[in-house]
Amino acid sequence: MSIDPLHVVCPHCHTTNRVAAPALASAPDCGKCHQPLFSGHPMALDDEAAFDKHIGRSQLPVLVDFWAPWCGPCRMMAPAFEQAAQQLEPRMRLAKVNTEIAQNLAARYNIRSIPTLALFVNGREVARQPGAMGAADIVRWARSHT
Repeated sequence: MSIDPLHVVCPHCHTTNRVAAPALASAPDCGKCHQPLFSGHPMALDDEAAFDKHIGRSQLPVLVDFWAPWCGPCRMMAPAFEQAAQQLEPRMRLAKVNTEIAQNLAARYNIRSIPTLALFVNGREVARQPGAMGAADIVRWARSHT
């Protein structure tokens, strides 16, 4: 990562913050709402405007789990995705999109099966993986594409 500040979008108020790359590991807070920028947990991004801001403004890769509450494999993968967040943050943001709530996002990204992981870097999708995976596989897959 460069020495220039990175743009990191707050998971709470969706304000874009500038954070020096070395400071990512020091538990930075949002300059507006003063909440932690990283929690080690995936955030829900069911609102289309918030999703667009995180994908388009953040300079960190964003790993998105497209899922639905009625989906058995999605529910089985949820703890693994949670564990992956603890390993991948703060160098990567993890988010979950409930396709039942955010149907427009699922349609826009042509999500045909769930769970589906999609990795976004600099505002564009760079990799996609359908099907449930364990935490180690999620981490390995995400790191292999960044």
